[in-house]
Amino acid sequence: MYARHFALNKDPFSIAPDPRFLFMSDRHREALAHLLFGVKGTGGFVLFTGDIGTGKTTVCRCFLEQTPADCNVAIVFNPKLSVLELLQTICEEFHVTVDSNNSLKPYVDALNTFLLHSHASGQSNVLIIDEAQNLLPEVLEQLRLLTNLETHERKLLQIVLIGQPELRTMLERADLEQLAQRVIARYHLESLNVEESTRYIQHRLTVAGHSGPLPFDARALRRIYALTRGVPRRINLLCGRVLLGAWAHGLHRVDRPMVDKAAAEVFGADPAYRSASTRSYVAPLLGVLGVSSLALALQLQTGKQAVGNVAPATATATATATPPLNALASAASAAPATVSSAPPVPTEKTDQTDQPEDLDALLSRLAQDINPAWRELAPLWQINGGGKDACQAAASAQLLCYRTTEMSIPLLRQLDRPGILTLQHGDAPPVYAVLTGLDEQTATLRLGGQLHRVTLISVARFWRGEFATFWRPPSGYRSELQESNASLVYGQLSMQLAQMEGKPASQAAALAQPLDAALAARVKAFQKGQGIKSDGHPGPMTFMQIDRALGAMGPSLEAGSR
Repeated sequence: MYARHFALNKDPFSIAPDPRFLFMSDRHREALAHLLFGVKGTGGFVLFTGDIGTGKTTVCRCFLEQTPADCNVAIVFNPKLSVLELLQTICEEFHVTVDSNNSLKPYVDALNTFLLHSHASGQSNVLIIDEAQNLLPEVLEQLRLLTNLETHERKLLQIVLIGQPELRTMLERADLEQLAQRVIARYHLESLNVEESTRYIQHRLTVAGHSGPLPFDARALRRIYALTRGVPRRINLLCGRVLLGAWAHGLHRVDRPMVDKAAAEVFGADPAYRSASTRSYVAPLLGVLGVSSLALALQLQTGKQAVGNVAPATATATATATPPLNALASAASAAPATVSSAPPVPTEKTDQTDQPEDLDALLSRLAQDINPAWRELAPLWQINGGGKDACQAAASAQLLCYRTTEMSIPLLRQLDRPGILTLQHGDAPPVYAVLTGLDEQTATLRLGGQLHRVTLISVARFWRGEFATFWRPPSGYRSELQESNASLVYGQLSMQLAQMEGKPASQAAALAQPLDAALAARVKAFQKGQGIKSDGHPGPMTFMQIDRALGAMGPSLEAGSR
């Protein structure tokens, strides 16, 4: 939302672990060196820990881009598994086929055979387990046993455990002493210091296209460090919200009071925020001053055209909004929206007015169960969602349900399809809203057949990137499709990429083919151009972006908001 205001070409403070934004402090370089050592090691465990939000996953993504071609990497992102489920997952990640009777031995034997063959061909094998603090003791013991697979010269499997500090505590237990003795390298990633925090902010803004002085003054930068304790994820959340507020006020410079106000919205009653607060004006700022400062800002800009839309600090501030706030909201609602050629979806009734509604008031009307939202979304896709399971109904229409936690407003605009936002206020249970429209200043939500237009700033207060929608997979698509297998899906994918690249598609591309290195490189280039995870592996988001780029029929955001 604020990208154009600050001359940025992408969101600088997204919490997605994008390696392009990785700030290589000395400690991050050392952490990356430990992971790379794990690839070249002689077997055993590498332990990589860090507090929540310090950048462990981002360092891991950067590491994956630097693994040598002769290294096979298996990644387990969800370690809450039984021993059998873990072995099944590892075999799937290494593309090892097992005919099993649900016992452990066939998986261990097949994995051992694979490791021996890959070692004989000069390849190494690394298993990475993220969020490893969630591993059960019996699963950790099985991992230790896997490191027994070895030749006379070296162990065949290197295991990297990535987790929060409690992982170190777990390995101090007496029953895990044998595993702890096999840890050949340990590294704990600390948060940034005050100087690094400033350079981190500068780095992310530069990667996003910013040039010139930072939009934060010196006192604001010091305050950001005090409130975030140098944790990168907290810095991202706070800086993103501060720039959002600056955009809403039409300002290009951020000061300390704006940081305090944004921190109250982002961190709420977080004890770290309370202990970092040293002045008594923070509490009043959340109420009366939230409105009065807005009115003052509007008065200072008299004679200029009001652009943007400002989210109130609290529900009380909304209820007592002054006439200038109403005028600003009305001006924002008049901003032109992109017109879609897709046919409008009929709706029973609309609550839209010239002034956007208060999202706080809508939250209590939204369901804590996602199924009603799926049923509300289904008619936009011509799905009969009247039953209990809309996803099951979608399957009969050759559609699938898709959910992600890494969406952003720019990606929503680019994807341009209605879906479900997960909204949460503080520690309250999450609720689900159907998003059907999006313009420069507002979002349109559909509830019980009625449309409600709310400010994007108010959406940003309760939304953390969780999004769900329907999508149409290509013919023959299966989520477990192995990349080494020839597939009509990959043949069709090659033709679609050729069409977007302006190249003639060969007849051979229409036939089954594997996802070889050349096709994976083309997929990766497309993904980079769309701003999505660029790993060369086509998943639902990649296929949805291809459909959008080729103009495939489907409901759009603007069509659903009428």
